[in-house]
Amino acid sequence: MRYLIAFIMAVVLSSSAQAEVRTKTVQYRHGTAVLEGYLAYDDAIQGKRPGVLVVHEWWGLNSFSMKRAEELARLGYIAFAVDMYGEGIRAGDPKKAGELAGVYLNDRTLMRARAMAGLDVLMSHPLVDAKKIAATGYCFGGTTALELARGQAPVLGVVSFHGGLSAPSPATTKDVKAKVLVLHGADDPFATRDQINTFMDEMRGSGADWQMIFYGGAVHSFTNPDADSFGIKGIAYNEKADKRSWQAMRQFLDELFKQ
Repeated sequence: MRYLIAFIMAVVLSSSAQAEVRTKTVQYRHGTAVLEGYLAYDDAIQGKRPGVLVVHEWWGLNSFSMKRAEELARLGYIAFAVDMYGEGIRAGDPKKAGELAGVYLNDRTLMRARAMAGLDVLMSHPLVDAKKIAATGYCFGGTTALELARGQAPVLGVVSFHGGLSAPSPATTKDVKAKVLVLHGADDPFATRDQINTFMDEMRGSGADWQMIFYGGAVHSFTNPDADSFGIKGIAYNEKADKRSWQAMRQFLDELFKQ
C-alpha cells in the first residue's frame, strides 16, 4: 500500500509539474515603434484555443496586466498583454500617465491601429484559434477595448473594466458586431452621468449586443490591488467588485466562445 500511495503521489506531482503557465516577452512593431508585449498560456492544454487580448491601464504594461494575462492562461486561453506605448515606456506618476494615454485618447485612429498590432500578434500564434478572439482592458485599456469594437476589429467580444466610456463621435458608431461587456464602478467619479447615458445611447444606436454592470461602492481602478497606493482621489481597490467582475467576464467569455 505504501508503494501504491508513493506511485500515485509521483504521478500527481509529475502532472502538476507539466501543467504550467508559460510566459514569454514578445517584441513586435507598429510602424517605427518597437513594442514589447507579454504572452501567457498553459502548456498542458493540447491544440488550438481562444485568444484573449489584455490592454493595460494608463501606466503602461506592468505587473498587474501581466498577472491578468497569466490568470486568463489558467482559464485555458492564450493571453497576450499588449504594449500600447513602446518598449520601456512606462509612467511613474499620474502626470506622465496622462500624457502617454492622452496621445491615444485624442487620436482614436492611432489607438485602434496600435491595439490591432497587438491583436495581430495574438491571432498569428500557432496555438490560437483566430476565429475565437476577445479583447479585455482596464481603465485606459477598457477604452481601447471599446474602440476595437467600434472599429469592427476581428473580435467576438470586448470587456471593459472601469474603462473610459467617451467616444469622439458616439452618434456615428454603427454596426458593432462584437458583443460588449462593461464592468463599471457605480461611484466612479471619472465617468459622469452624461457620459454613461451617452455611451448607452451609443450602444443602442449601434445595434450591439451589450451589457453594463455597475458595482455599488466601487470607484475607479477597483480591480487593481495596488490602486490605493497611487494616492489619487476616486481610485481604490474593491475586493468584492474585483471578484464579481472577474466572474462576470468568465461567464461572458464562456458564452462567447461556446457559440
